[in-house]
Amino acid sequence: MSAFRAWLVTGTDTGIGKTVATCALIHAARAQGFTALGMKPVASGADIIDGKLINEDAAQLLAASSFNPGLEQINPYCLRTPVSPHLAAQEENIRIEPTRIYRTFDKLIQRCDYLFVEGAGGLLAPLGEEIDVPRIARELNLPLILVVGIRLGCINHALLTAETIISRNLHLGGWIANCLYPDMSRLYENIDFLRHRLDAPLLGTLPYAPSATPDTLAHLITLPSQPKPHTARSHP
Repeated sequence: MSAFRAWLVTGTDTGIGKTVATCALIHAARAQGFTALGMKPVASGADIIDGKLINEDAAQLLAASSFNPGLEQINPYCLRTPVSPHLAAQEENIRIEPTRIYRTFDKLIQRCDYLFVEGAGGLLAPLGEEIDVPRIARELNLPLILVVGIRLGCINHALLTAETIISRNLHLGGWIANCLYPDMSRLYENIDFLRHRLDAPLLGTLPYAPSATPDTLAHLITLPSQPKPHTARSHP
């Protein structure tokens, strides 16, 4: 395969299953014989494990990936405080440098066929003083995959997020429905409504399955089509 493939995974909110969906995408690519990596540029909420500060989401992405490029590559900025990343960075006196994220991305994209970059929180959640998910997508020319947590209010959240993506001249390449509750009323009616309203393909529906692992969910995911080619770029 001559072209690299990279996508940015965002969500309608925090806590709606972006990491599970991203890991499932990684496993779906691996199941087709591709090398795939996950990346979490900025993560807040971490614990010291064996002397290292580790964010659980980043650790899951690393575990799902085809190989271990180093946790500091998967997660360049790991913040300890479990609050919005920009607040955690302020509290910990850490400046989030966009160029560090871009350079790390450039290194990773040269080593794999698929690279799935997971944002933090919802689309517009600030990652630092100078950076958010739309800026990363724009600077790195990444199409987006939207994870929609299927719950009351999901239609409004999904449509607003999709409109924001379009208004910022970004490309929504697909979306994933993640079922958050076992007894969601009108579950499939909500998903079907969004399937007709979102101008992007439904890549998969993840059932409510708290004990399921991402590798067992991979068969439910269709990889996004016609990804944009990427080459390593030089960032100042």
